[in-house]
This record gives sequence, C-alpha cells and structure tokens, in this order.
Amino acid sequence: MKAIGYRRPLAIENPESLEELELPAPIAGPRDLLVRVKAISVNPVDTKVRKGTAPPAGQAKVLGWDAVGRVEALGSAVTQFRVGDRVYYAGSLDRAGANSELHTVDERIVALAPQSLSDADAAALPLTSITAYELLFDRLGVQPGGGSGQALLIVGGAGGVGSILIQLARKLTKLQVIATASRAETRRWCLELGAHLVIDHSQPLAAELRAAGVPGVEFVAGLTQTPSHFSQILEALKPQGHLAVIDDMAGVNTTAMMMKSITLHWELMFTRPLFQTTDMGEQGKLLAHVAALVDAGEIRSTATTHLGALGVKSLREAHQLLESGKTLGKVVLDGLGR
Repeated sequence: MKAIGYRRPLAIENPESLEELELPAPIAGPRDLLVRVKAISVNPVDTKVRKGTAPPAGQAKVLGWDAVGRVEALGSAVTQFRVGDRVYYAGSLDRAGANSELHTVDERIVALAPQSLSDADAAALPLTSITAYELLFDRLGVQPGGGSGQALLIVGGAGGVGSILIQLARKLTKLQVIATASRAETRRWCLELGAHLVIDHSQPLAAELRAAGVPGVEFVAGLTQTPSHFSQILEALKPQGHLAVIDDMAGVNTTAMMMKSITLHWELMFTRPLFQTTDMGEQGKLLAHVAALVDAGEIRSTATTHLGALGVKSLREAHQLLESGKTLGKVVLDGLGR
C-alpha cells in the first residue's frame, strides 16, 4: 500500500523529511478494524514526532493521528462495527499512523463518523475532541451541565483543541467560557464558536481579565506556551483552582502553585490506548457523543484549511503551517485511500 512517512528526524524543509513509501498492508488484530482512509487531519503531535523520534534502523515511520474511513475488514473479536461502516478516530501513538491507504485501529477508540460532515470536515475532530472532552470532564472535573457561576479560561482558544473546547464547554456546561486570542481573525473565530469573552494573550492575562470585569477564574486550560503564561495563569486562578495543560511544562516551578492550593492536571489523549486502560472504551463513547452533537447542529467542524489530496507536498505544507504557530482551527487533507 502507499503511505507517507519518514526514515530519520529532519527539518520539514529537508526534501527527505517526508517521502512516499510502499509498505505491506496492515493486518487487523483481534479487536482491530481495517480501515480504508478517506481523509486525515494534521496535529502538532505529528510535527513533534517527526522532529524528535527516529524509526528503528532501516525502517520508516508513518504519522497521522486523525482519520475518517470505511471499514474493510474486522478482527476476530470485533463486536461493535461492521464492514462498510464509515468511522472516525484518532488512533494510538504507539502504532503506525493513518497517513496511508489502509490503517488498523482498536475498535474501542472508534465511533461512527458524523453523517452531516464530509470526510475531511469530520477528520478535523477526533484527536482534539478527545483531548478537549477529557480535559474538561476527566481532568478539570467539571460535571456535565455544571459550572454555574464559575469560569473557564482557555489559553489558545483558536487552535485545534481550543476550537472544540470552546464549543463543548458552551454546549455541555454552564461555565463562563473565556478564550485568549491575539489577532482580529482569531478573536472573531473564538466568538463565532461561542466564547462569552475573548482576551489578548499577548498582554498580561490577569490584567486583561480584570479589565473585562473578571476578578479570577476557577479553571484554566493551558493549550499553548503555558510556561510563558504560567505566572499570569497563577495570578488569574482563584484559590483552590484547577489548571489542566497539554503542552511542555519544562522549566516551570510548579511549587509556586502551593500558596493557592492550585491543582495541576496533565491531559494526553493517548494515555488510554497506550496503557490499554480498563476504561479505554470511553474514547469511542465520547466520539459517538461528539458525532451526535454535530449531527444535531449543536457543534461544528473546526476544519479551516483543506490542502487537497494527501501527498508529500501537501503534507509538508501542513507541517509547515502547524510549525508556524499561526494556524486557525484544523488543517485537513483527503486520504490516499480515496
């Protein structure tokens, strides 16, 4: 089968950073679906793995942890899906990615794709939806339908995770949703998605909140450049507040959280499939919930940039966009298996 991958970590400008590959078709394990990939999206994790993880000597690594496709074959123990089902999922970091014609994935982290979306628009949702959903409900501990009188600050509201977190928090909780954005287009995007308020993260966050009439917040989602915002996040958080992060916290002195008894939560959506946790199936369930919300018109796809068919050139462009730090929403491509 055809795939796009790499053989050694290189800067994206290097012609060998991504290349077309011919690989054996994957074989479904007992609980796996064999999927013909129809569309994919690109996430920051793709660029981080490409730059920092070397494949075993003589082998190539395929990236891609967001996919929509049709089920072509079932593992012997599969119970939830049938051949022909149109599915969407994010996959697992310890398995080959979906930038290929065919892909295998554990059925427990898969759901039927939203019927109202195109393949590409649906491909924008799995990884970021899982991240946002787990961060909001499993890490921060907000109860569905709860949060009345409390506020959530989303640092980096216009990115992939922020774009879906804004929507989930508005539709599924009573929280005041405050996003950060620094450009006119990203401010408009956050407001369109449902943020009650948008503040400028190029300015001191706590001061921006006070100027907007918000003395403090109970919850913060640190989605980007958390170390550079850390002191302002602590100032903005109320005593006994909660901070959930998805990015690198290297060099941050977390003991500064002690005086306010702030709780720090890490969110990595790959944890459940990586460790085969007993509640691994929750990811499939939450994706089904997100699909239902989409089809009911409650939330929308966060796809904003469609780069055409997956290929070396288009995937390199997607990586360059992600590495620029200026993306709005999600970057999507049609799959090799179309």
